[in-house]
Amino acid sequence: MTLYSDGICPENHCVRLVLAEKDIHLECQIINFQNQPEDLPNLNPYNESLTFVDREVVLYEAQIIIEYLDERFPHPPLMPVDPVSRANNRLCRYRVQRDLYSHAQVLQRGSNKRKAATARRKMRENLTSLAPIFAQTSYFMSDEYSLMDCYLGSLLWRLPIFSIELPRQAKPVLSYADRLFNRDAFQTSLTKIEREMRA
Repeated sequence: MTLYSDGICPENHCVRLVLAEKDIHLECQIINFQNQPEDLPNLNPYNESLTFVDREVVLYEAQIIIEYLDERFPHPPLMPVDPVSRANNRLCRYRVQRDLYSHAQVLQRGSNKRKAATARRKMRENLTSLAPIFAQTSYFMSDEYSLMDCYLGSLLWRLPIFSIELPRQAKPVLSYADRLFNRDAFQTSLTKIEREMRA
């Protein structure tokens, strides 16, 4: 098995975090657009860094990869057992993609100041509005750690480099983030570049 991943993108980090949680050992190639492996364009038709290869299986979208990993390596499970809870987990990740990751992508691209300011404001507002949910359970809407927490944790780690400071009423979000960051797997999943984001 091989994972091609960059050291900056939160979705790439999410996949590495799932691998660390499941203690899966594979060849992980941290790449950037200056040193792409020659075979990557043949594996990923969108020419994106995140690509997972497992024998004849080639996957290249974070949500597909993390669900594949959870099914292929079922211990520890990172998805609920029952269909309703599994669907809710997927729906929550979809909403996080729409409501948070979309703005993070604007900030990563280095958009103009007005677009970046709007993206920061929307991320801050969306996270603050979710604060009561984070106060109810140990993990996101659950007492069990799941793929949802992997997806959120990798994004929350990047708040300082996005210049996003949450208000006092978002304290439950920060407490939740600290719980995630203190997990051994989270620390193991970090690249050198990612560690420097909070140095």
